[in-house]
Amino acid sequence: MKVIGIDPGIATTGYGLVSTRQDGSLAQIEFGVIQTTPEDTTSERLLHLYQRLKEIVLLHQPQSGAVEKLFFQRNVRTAFSVGQARGVAMLVLAELGLSVYEYTPLEIKQAVVGYGAADKKQVQQMVKVLLNLQEIPQPDDAADALAVAICHIHSIRMKALSDQF
Repeated sequence: MKVIGIDPGIATTGYGLVSTRQDGSLAQIEFGVIQTTPEDTTSERLLHLYQRLKEIVLLHQPQSGAVEKLFFQRNVRTAFSVGQARGVAMLVLAELGLSVYEYTPLEIKQAVVGYGAADKKQVQQMVKVLLNLQEIPQPDDAADALAVAICHIHSIRMKALSDQF
């Protein structure tokens, strides 16, 4: 199975593709960020995000996609722009026929680290370990997107186990 995880943002959107191997271990396929510039209008930035995400999904052909749910912070402007980026990410995935799943930061931390109050560094370290990488993926948004993909794979595995009972 191949999954794309997305950590949405208007300025920087992280993406990470993870697959499962025959032995059940995880492998990173690709990760990175899509960046937009503040000089562009919001609609231009969202169009760029749409086009790049679509290219990535078409290139790698994942079976499903997972997007981090919006965590509302004090800055309403940031929350709105993240929400717009989330909408674009979900649109791309749905348009290309992928099943779309959403996970909160708490769910992601629990799935990757086993502890919902884990800090960013703990999550990044576990992404490195689970994917057998030499270094923590950079930038942070890409590591976060890989964590979203890992969370989804773990969630699928847990659901499959629970369906057996």
